[in-house]
Amino acid sequence: MATYAIGDVQGSFEELQALLRAFGFDRAKDRLWFVGDLVNRGPASLATLRFVRDLGDRAVTVLGNHDLHLLALAQGAVEAREDDTLGDVIAAPDRDALLDWLRHRPMVHVVATHALVHAGLLPQWNVATAIALAGEVETELRGPRHKEFLAQLYGSRPDRWNDKLRGIDRLRVIVNAMTRLRFCTPEGVMEFHTKGETAEAPPGYLPWFEVPGRKSADHTLVCGHWSALGLRIAPNLLALDSGCVWGGKLSAVRLEDRRLYQIPCATGSAHAKSPAGRARPGPGR
Repeated sequence: MATYAIGDVQGSFEELQALLRAFGFDRAKDRLWFVGDLVNRGPASLATLRFVRDLGDRAVTVLGNHDLHLLALAQGAVEAREDDTLGDVIAAPDRDALLDWLRHRPMVHVVATHALVHAGLLPQWNVATAIALAGEVETELRGPRHKEFLAQLYGSRPDRWNDKLRGIDRLRVIVNAMTRLRFCTPEGVMEFHTKGETAEAPPGYLPWFEVPGRKSADHTLVCGHWSALGLRIAPNLLALDSGCVWGGKLSAVRLEDRRLYQIPCATGSAHAKSPAGRARPGPGR
């Protein structure tokens, strides 16, 4: 029995199947952890969603920004973007069941000293705090007001955490940190325009995982989202977005011994553009 953490799939279903074959996934014994962004920009979001959902409790996926974008798009809360490749999901006969399943996925998943989250955590949050804050978002997504919540989710303000935040401002900060974070100040002010490598950090900003005194550093954070960062394996970090949808690789790490598995990916979606391209103000970027 083993647990394999897998980077951003983004509709790259064939590469996912090849990766599972590469490490000999045993559905009866093994578990899969997906870092989020199961969908969008790749060619087979529908097949990917159906496959992961049908794995049942053998797979855990946290919500990524593209997953939230799909939910908002399906509710009519936002318009489709030119680089979206979500039409197969929107038109599927089982779309309601798939979207309901997706809406009930967690924002954070923690087992022992491993914490799975799509993008990262603000330096002020320890893992226990992150679990509690994730629960606030999950309650809204799973509740009767989820359409209203998704309609108000887009935006980059507030750009920092404050315990006194309430309502949609509070929830938006939690979602943006967990699904969009790359750079922040030591005080936890988030910056969403820069999408490049760590050397491109704006003055005063650091990669979130390099902030001194980060309170989640006692856990190994398993994440994705940052394709320009690429694969990054450190004592308390497994960053697994190696840019499959951009023609990079799809990566998996076996958590028990950190063995790495990778599959080369196709050139990328015909609609995909450079991962360091124009920043956008909502969950889909």
